Amino acid sequence: MIDGIRGSLLKNESLTRYTSWRTGGVADYVYIPADLDDLSHFLQHLPTDMPLTWLGLGSNTLVRDAGVEGVVIITQGALNQLSANDSTIRAEAGVASAQLARYTARMGSTGLEFLAGIPGTVGGALAMNAGCFGGETWRFIQSVETINRYGEIKRRSLADFEISYRHVKRPENEWFVAGHFTMIPGDKEKSLNDIRDLLEKRSNTQPTGTANCGSVFRNPTGDYAGRLIEACGLKGKQIGGARVSEKHANFIINENNATSLDIENLITAVRATVLDKTGVRLIPEVCIIGRT
Repeated sequence: MIDGIRGSLLKNESLTRYTSWRTGGVADYVYIPADLDDLSHFLQHLPTDMPLTWLGLGSNTLVRDAGVEGVVIITQGALNQLSANDSTIRAEAGVASAQLARYTARMGSTGLEFLAGIPGTVGGALAMNAGCFGGETWRFIQSVETINRYGEIKRRSLADFEISYRHVKRPENEWFVAGHFTMIPGDKEKSLNDIRDLLEKRSNTQPTGTANCGSVFRNPTGDYAGRLIEACGLKGKQIGGARVSEKHANFIINENNATSLDIENLITAVRATVLDKTGVRLIPEVCIIGRT
């Protein structure tokens, strides 16, 4: 398809193993770049009418059973460079959020401990302003690097984006490939202990170790999606192999070979019930992609 690439280009590849829900159909192509330069070369030579989809850890994403048209670019394990200077830490899009949290803590920097509780990559955290336990990604961003359809890499400031709760509006046909995070002097041992405490809290309150995507819905203003879903008696509700977690109601688990359609139907049913019983229209945090 494209000469001179050093990464892997796979045809008719199932996306099941690339998503944390362990569901999803086949992509026309899956491309795993060797590094940022290889990705740039690939995009420079990719037909501009070829649809593009990006996946990191495949959390926060539901891939429909009919699969995905065009090329799916996998950043996790590929764009994985981490470096630091006196004032910033640069993390590429494929770096796991938890890895960045531990790295910054060991560097004696504080503020990013919350990233240890986010089951995704830096690219995903940048794209949706991911947050948990009181922290939000873009509070700590100095600048970012993006790449466009033509393989051009740009350095952009915060002024180039509209940032809000779980949403970042970026220039069209540009994607995040790295973030430059502010280093805030802190206590290394305290930060590492805070990460351990956060992970313990997450394990005690969320269904870690199961096939899920993380939080399914955004928290509405002044309330919590999980509380609303639980108040509507929906813990344990099941459609096919998909079930609302009994540990935390804002999680849906692939419990028994669920299809993506099972999960999507359960999302729809939960939204409808919560709206009917409380008047609150829950907004999905999960991104649903693929052929309908």
